[in-house]
Amino acid sequence: MTDATLSTLARAETARLKQFAETLIEPLGDIEVVQSRTGLVMLPMRDTAQGTAFHLGEVLVSEAHIRSQGHEGYGMRRGTDLQAAMAMALVDLALQTGVSKETCEAFCAAEAAAQQADDTAVLRKVEATRVDMETF
Repeated sequence: MTDATLSTLARAETARLKQFAETLIEPLGDIEVVQSRTGLVMLPMRDTAQGTAFHLGEVLVSEAHIRSQGHEGYGMRRGTDLQAAMAMALVDLALQTGVSKETCEAFCAAEAAAQQADDTAVLRKVEATRVDMETF
């Protein structure tokens, strides 16, 4: 699975992700839950002036790690929603094993498009507040 797909699933709308993952449980068969927990991870940032990396702080995340058919699925999302992390791991596992691959890819593509539209809307709002100080 690509980083872009994992990023899309990490930001996917929670209710849609959980509902979609429910459809994957039966086709995946026996699933072993390796880990399901919440924890803190450091949030890395880059100083744009000097280009140095630093840690901005800690972020609370939920994490799920599952295994089936010799493959592993992984999910990590912001917050304490372990079900959403498990849903992400189920989609990852389905893509790894080829179970409902086309459906999973279509779901990820739809979520990526929705996220792009949301990001564009936010950027438009930000751009509307920009002030060109040279014009004053």
